[in-house]
Amino acid sequence: MKFRPLHDRVLVRRIESEEKTRGGIIIPDTAKEKPQEGEVVAVGAGARDESGKLIPLDVKAGDRILFGKWSGTEVKLDGEDLLVMKESDIMGVLEGAAASKKAA
Repeated sequence: MKFRPLHDRVLVRRIESEEKTRGGIIIPDTAKEKPQEGEVVAVGAGARDESGKLIPLDVKAGDRILFGKWSGTEVKLDGEDLLVMKESDIMGVLEGAAASKKAA
């Protein structure tokens, strides 16, 4: 993929939630909410402060994050639905989530 976000923007791939509840009930597509968890695909160089100094972003490619329900702008790149959002729309980084997911 040849896309580089500008400034303090981040490219995010949504991580789909489970198809079943803990009790085994299958959730149909029409009842599902959009996931609020995602993986950072690419990040911009950072924002600039009042003096023009570059402030790097706190997130990096590969981080698993939580973001607001209505955050970002949906885009389609290489046939894949992705989100472009500002770093300020990100609520936090899930620590250790990527390692536990890979082990499973």
